Amino acid sequence: MEDMKKRTWAEVSLGAIEHNYRVMRERLPEGCRFLGVVKANAYGHGAIPVAKRLEALGCDYLAVACLDEARELRAADIGLPILILGFTPPEYAGELADLHITQAVGSLDAAVALSEALEETDKVLKIHLKLETGMGRTGFRVFGQWKALPAATAVKLPHLDAEGVFTHFCVSDAEEGVRDFTCEQFRRFTAAVEAIETRAGHKFTIRHCTNSGAMHAFPETYLDMVRPGVSLYGMYPGPVRDQIDLIPAMTLKTRVAYVERHEPGDTVSYGRTFTAERPTETAVLPIGYADGLHRALSNKLTVLVNGHKVPQVGRICMDMCMADVTGLGVKPGDEVEIFGRDMPIDDVADLAGTIHYELTCAVGPRVPRVYTD
Repeated sequence: MEDMKKRTWAEVSLGAIEHNYRVMRERLPEGCRFLGVVKANAYGHGAIPVAKRLEALGCDYLAVACLDEARELRAADIGLPILILGFTPPEYAGELADLHITQAVGSLDAAVALSEALEETDKVLKIHLKLETGMGRTGFRVFGQWKALPAATAVKLPHLDAEGVFTHFCVSDAEEGVRDFTCEQFRRFTAAVEAIETRAGHKFTIRHCTNSGAMHAFPETYLDMVRPGVSLYGMYPGPVRDQIDLIPAMTLKTRVAYVERHEPGDTVSYGRTFTAERPTETAVLPIGYADGLHRALSNKLTVLVNGHKVPQVGRICMDMCMADVTGLGVKPGDEVEIFGRDMPIDDVADLAGTIHYELTCAVGPRVPRVYTD
């Protein structure tokens, strides 16, 4: 493990993820399932280790974005039901059925194509219908001038088993008091489900719409299953904190590679955006935007070295960046925290003008993940 900490690494606490899972699970009514979202390499934390921990904890379902992510989990002998939230071409319908993968379906055309791809077989593919209630992306539109017939027809197609139905909230993580649109999405969803079930003569086993924002702010939406994503990894989806005590799971670290000395007037890095105004010592850190440290953070970021918060200076490069460590006695090999336990990722995200989990997702594949409890 120590060999993995020679350059730049991400420490991922599976214990923190377990804590976050447990405190959210405790909020659920009896019989409500828990789906763990592990798409995008578990938001950068490592899909296989996270999925294995969730499976051991009794999680009911997992969600990924695409077939490749589902294949990875099955190849690692993870047996939980897996829902693909994104699109899968119909020519892979047989593989989906063979791997016992559930596919999200957001249109009648997509449903027909999947069913027809299996018509020369005895295979049945489990699906969850996606309903569009206001997100504006994908799904059977169920507001305005809508009819239940297309969704009801999809439910009754041969070779498809419509186990579930879901929608996705777009502003459930908004500020407190901004509730109206989420409530309207939920109303549209529940009314549409009832209409589709009546028209199709079919009862969905699993209704789900609770993302991380709704997990915190809209407990009335829990229904048959919840599917928190970012909250599982200890990051609050918005300003609502309530009584869910989350622990951030990732800490991004690097080490000082060199300490360079500069005279007044010397400039640092591309574009000469930093000029030393006094005799200056800079620590060269072997982390850059190829590792996931956004270039937009140049001359804005603060990092932690030996207990001291110091400014990053000059442009962040592809593979390295510099920090002003003047007078601190910093030496090569000293550990540096970019974000995590002592440097809140929310602060870094604010500086970059983005959301915290874009930063964890951006941590590159050449950055090893070191797992702890």
